[in-house]
Amino acid sequence: MRKILIISPYFPPSNLAAVHRTRLFAQHLPAFGWQPIILMADERFYEEPLDRNLVRLLPDGLRVEKVNAFRITRPRLIGDIGLRAFFQLYRKAKEIIKKENIDFLYIPIPPFYPALLGRWLHASTGIKYGIDYIDPWVHYFPGSDRRFSRHWWSRELAKFLEPIAVKRASLITGVAEGYYQGVRERNPQLSKTCIFGAMPYGGELLDHEKVKELKIRPYLFQAEPETLQLVYAGAMLPKAFAPLEAICQAIRESPEAFRNVRFHFIGTGKTHAENAEYSIRPVAERYGLWQTVIFEYPGRIPYLDTLVHLEAADGIFILGSTEPHYTPSKVYQGVLSKKPVLAVLHKKSSAVEVIRRSRAGMALDFNGEEEIGLIRSGFADLFVRYRAMNETFDPSQVDRNAFDGYSAKNVTQELAKNLNITIKPNP
Repeated sequence: MRKILIISPYFPPSNLAAVHRTRLFAQHLPAFGWQPIILMADERFYEEPLDRNLVRLLPDGLRVEKVNAFRITRPRLIGDIGLRAFFQLYRKAKEIIKKENIDFLYIPIPPFYPALLGRWLHASTGIKYGIDYIDPWVHYFPGSDRRFSRHWWSRELAKFLEPIAVKRASLITGVAEGYYQGVRERNPQLSKTCIFGAMPYGGELLDHEKVKELKIRPYLFQAEPETLQLVYAGAMLPKAFAPLEAICQAIRESPEAFRNVRFHFIGTGKTHAENAEYSIRPVAERYGLWQTVIFEYPGRIPYLDTLVHLEAADGIFILGSTEPHYTPSKVYQGVLSKKPVLAVLHKKSSAVEVIRRSRAGMALDFNGEEEIGLIRSGFADLFVRYRAMNETFDPSQVDRNAFDGYSAKNVTQELAKNLNITIKPNP
């Protein structure tokens, strides 16, 4: 077994979405010749509510090392766990690398600042390292073009730090190519020294089986006779609001097509708090759809609870972004939930073809902001056809082979291939 040290400040029992990528890599890497060691910040220093059930999803025998972090000060000056545990993670990682003959260092981001540990540990130990972009580091958020605003400062700092972090990287991966394409363009020298690889979020059948074992029940909504209920689970993307507006317009203009339909948006807020800020509700209220067709539960709920609600729904709704690189893992979760998928996605998203080819559901595709009108004009007709398909949907007829690239095991196999190439000695 080759050894890989993964620095992931957040790890179960953290309930943040990004922990699942590292968790599933750790679960499947041994099958491909790599023994993972996870280095995390002790959960005592997390701010978010913990989900102890996630620990039950970890593979037996997984080695997890924990370090302390600086506590949150009052007033709150630094909350980022990547900063509060930065030096502790460095010291422990250096100790492990020197004592245990580690073959590779891998750092998923966000949090973003630990990416700098790769460069620092490479300088002090010679270890080869890679960075996994779960989200882009240098990113243009709404408001980031307003000089001296919080988002502007965040982007400018990212533009300064990212080249330092990636300069000696041997491997850069991401959920999709678009997540690291900007890195390649801003750092063209990496094309000669670094391997790049896109790997989507992977779905895991065992997670769905664990739901049944734990006997968790849905609590945000209940089944209603003659009512079609669809679930959208996860954060609301900044550039998904234009498609959402078009969908609301289509629903308002064709009320009969959406009679006895409920769209449930779950975990769309930025926090786990019960008073998390709504993002879908204001749009739904403008079109008179709030709590008649559209419902929102913005507080993030535990991961397994989310799976329970996917399985309690009649269908899975996926709302994409005007950005072409967005490729949602929710498609695969929908298939594992044995529910048909209804998707509105950028036509360059690989998920569009997968949904159609696999017979897992239906998709309306559009070419970015210039084709938002296609959503307004076509969503009602698509939904009528989807509703008819939903009534006779047979999950056994879905071609799961089309989703091979979305299974956690196959995604991890792709990572292992890249790791094997990376650690080969230079000719």
